[in-house]
Amino acid sequence: MISRAAGVPLALALAGTLALSACSGGGEKKVTEDQSPEEVLAAAATTLSETSGVNLTLTTDNLPDGVAGIVKADGVATNQPAFEGTITVIFAGQSVQVPVIAVDDKVNAVLPFTDGSYQDIDPKDYGAPDPAQLVSADSGFGSLLGVTSDLEEGESVRGGSDNSEVLTTFTGTVPGDAMKKVIPSSSGDAFDAEYLVSDDGELRQAVLTGVFYKNSDEMTYTVDFADYDTSKDIVAP
Repeated sequence: MISRAAGVPLALALAGTLALSACSGGGEKKVTEDQSPEEVLAAAATTLSETSGVNLTLTTDNLPDGVAGIVKADGVATNQPAFEGTITVIFAGQSVQVPVIAVDDKVNAVLPFTDGSYQDIDPKDYGAPDPAQLVSADSGFGSLLGVTSDLEEGESVRGGSDNSEVLTTFTGTVPGDAMKKVIPSSSGDAFDAEYLVSDDGELRQAVLTGVFYKNSDEMTYTVDFADYDTSKDIVAP
């Protein structure tokens, strides 16, 4: 497997959390001790694809030098499918924020160095995914869960806004062709994946490490998912 040195283990990233067993915490939970890692991730993928909407944030702190690429995406993805938010890219050596609305099979963006109006673009021209498909069952981040091999279950920790949730880590390897469906610029043969799943069966975080840009070094993208079942009416500009 690819080295995980570039990524920060999820359990360590949850500052102030308390290690405990996966069955801790109150209330009826969707994740149980007798489920295999494959079953947990399959259920989490279904939950993500079926939610009405979710707040999604993608970030990286180690975009390779000289690469023109995405360093952050932040917005709401819905099952219309649609996305509204801002994507931050490194372009000509500068960090540029690009407002994006993707809906009705079109991606509209305010490109840098233009008059500030939305333009219809093809994200593949920039090696980027269609933001409206980021939580789709076929080509969204959830699609990676079912093809992740060498799955291992890690520690469970307390987390969430009031520290009342149980969050479990799962690690494995994603094949390059599956990653390319989600992030078209990716060119690695395999990617290390580390997932964080809540006891309610929600994928909360995915840490993905590998070669995302041709002829570049390995890097890590961290994708956070919050506020499942968010409702937002996204319309074309």
